[in-house]
Amino acid sequence: MSTILRTLRNIRKIGIRDYLHQMQYIGDTKAGTLIARDRYGNKYYENIDDELPLRTRWVDYKEKEYSPCQIEPGWHAWMSYLVDKPPTEDAVLMPGQRSWELPVHRPNLTASRAAFKTYSTVKPKTAAWEPVAAPR
Repeated sequence: MSTILRTLRNIRKIGIRDYLHQMQYIGDTKAGTLIARDRYGNKYYENIDDELPLRTRWVDYKEKEYSPCQIEPGWHAWMSYLVDKPPTEDAVLMPGQRSWELPVHRPNLTASRAAFKTYSTVKPKTAAWEPVAAPR
């Protein structure tokens, strides 16, 4: 949660429209430098001067129904402070550099209708027990 002075300072820097957008989606006001956009339209920001430590990087998702799995692996490493340079500046993290890499980022589908469901194709080795009650 922001202090009143920090909130007013950020409103002055980013404007009313972005203030309302940030309060709707992240619940806080942040003003920073746009680092880059990924190929899905997510915007990545950084503000080293005015933010608390380890809260200086954030993402503005393109989709309204967002999930952290919508972040590509290189951007996830930058957001988690595993690397100092964003994927736009680091050749190792750039997407499409490796032959085994998927051409399109596939999000994690756990807890959705498209999640993988296991099934067995092997005949059961045991049979269920059917109790038989003797008549009295």
